[in-house]
Amino acid sequence: MNISVVRPGDLGEVEIARWRELQGADPALDNPFLSVEFALAMGRLRGYVRVAVIEDGGKIVAFFPYERHNFGIGKPLGGFLTTCHGLISVPGLKVNIRTLLRACRLTVFDFDHMVAGQPTFAPYQTDVRPAPVMDLSAGFAAYAEQVRANSPKNYKTVRYKERKLDREQGGLRFEWDSADPGALRQLMQWKSDQYRRTGRVDRFAQPWIVQLLDEMHAQRSSGFAGVLTMVYAGDKPVAGHFGLRTADTLVGWFPAYDVEFARYSPGIVHHLLMAEYAAGAGLRQVDMGKGGREYKSWLKSGDLFVAEGRVSRPSPTAAVHWMGRTPVNKARTIVTDRPELYRLADRVLKGFGRMRTSVQSQSSSTVVKEPWGAG
Repeated sequence: MNISVVRPGDLGEVEIARWRELQGADPALDNPFLSVEFALAMGRLRGYVRVAVIEDGGKIVAFFPYERHNFGIGKPLGGFLTTCHGLISVPGLKVNIRTLLRACRLTVFDFDHMVAGQPTFAPYQTDVRPAPVMDLSAGFAAYAEQVRANSPKNYKTVRYKERKLDREQGGLRFEWDSADPGALRQLMQWKSDQYRRTGRVDRFAQPWIVQLLDEMHAQRSSGFAGVLTMVYAGDKPVAGHFGLRTADTLVGWFPAYDVEFARYSPGIVHHLLMAEYAAGAGLRQVDMGKGGREYKSWLKSGDLFVAEGRVSRPSPTAAVHWMGRTPVNKARTIVTDRPELYRLADRVLKGFGRMRTSVQSQSSSTVVKEPWGAG
């Protein structure tokens, strides 16, 4: 195999076409975060984005998009923003992981939403988690019937609140695939407010993330697009969502609502309407992503699976990174069970200890010689 690493913008038309071909040939890769359009957008906005192009016998067999941060720390493309990552490859391909990391100039690569079971990364999976989906392959009516059967009380309550919102607030209107940039700004404002209320970091305080959503909102093709959906009561927006889609799958990304209407559960009302319109638009599923809110457990009608794990090459950086990302007791067991990691970690930690001791000694020496300095 031959592995070359490029910036996404350096991919030519042949490579872009091959990426789409590989993704389209494997249903497990049917996720817009694995699409070349997302990689190209990230490459325009962030200088640390790279793509490993993997060839075998003179033919491209895989693409590996990733982020390379300081000290060779590797992260999935989009990092905390995305709900799926992996190798876009011919089915069943297994790449030597150390060869791949070396070619990518990575010492370590953490993943938490990897397409489960990919042969290259499967040996390094430490956990596999379900990602709930709204399965629309048999149409919305069949999906709604399954949700009703799974949780009749919840379904009945949400439909009641939907009618109540319609009756009391001037009529309900749903807009699928809105092109209105003002509506997108409203959604981001709701989401920023939610982040602050819940003590989380406001992602939209970072201009490049706002720009990413703007670029994704402008994408309009049959195989990839940003989809903005909004619920209105009268003329007032009350809930919305912005996500990405392929030809068959819409992925949940940024849902939010106006807290003034919280008593109507507008977010859940929106999700059911979104599923109905998604089915009408020919989409086969809505991927809600792993974890998160309780509502996913009763809105789902199926699961995909994503994996968590970590791969690395022996190095001081990888050893320290491992210990920093793992609870202390687990890290101690892992490191002591692996002599090469233990030696590397011990060497680095001793170096840090010497540095700290030296700094403390210099500080003490300064205080002794010039006790009046603090005055």
